Amino acid sequence: MTLLRQTLVTVALCTVLAASAFAQNAKEVRGGNPYATIQNEPAPKLIVDPPLADGLAQGLFWAQFRVENVRIVPVFGEAALDVSPRIGHLHINVDDLPWLWADSSNLNTIDIAGFPAGKHKVKIELADANHKPFPGQVVTLEFTVPEHAGMSH
Repeated sequence: MTLLRQTLVTVALCTVLAASAFAQNAKEVRGGNPYATIQNEPAPKLIVDPPLADGLAQGLFWAQFRVENVRIVPVFGEAALDVSPRIGHLHINVDDLPWLWADSSNLNTIDIAGFPAGKHKVKIELADANHKPFPGQVVTLEFTVPEHAGMSH
């Protein structure tokens, strides 16, 4: 085998091995399929990024989120608790007001408009289909809307 051919074979083999080392199958990326019950599902997890400064400058709260081991869908009620893969939604509360709302849109970003200047907080909680919070899956973001903030639209 010539040196050039040996080098090309080595490069090709290394490329295939490197690609397969990083390849993930569909289940690893998207989670379980809807046709099979997942045994011993790992606990759900909520991950929320800090609010975007560009939004706060306009009195807007924009925070991206993602979840693991749960699907955000608009399905509610006792019967939905047995669905596998597990389903849920978000509960969102602003400034400790006595009410909250459920968000089942899974749009990847929480969008709340009309914040006046000053300190605020948004509490985001991951809940099951029967509105019971998953243990430990709450994120509270505290932030300040600048004095000059105003709605631009």
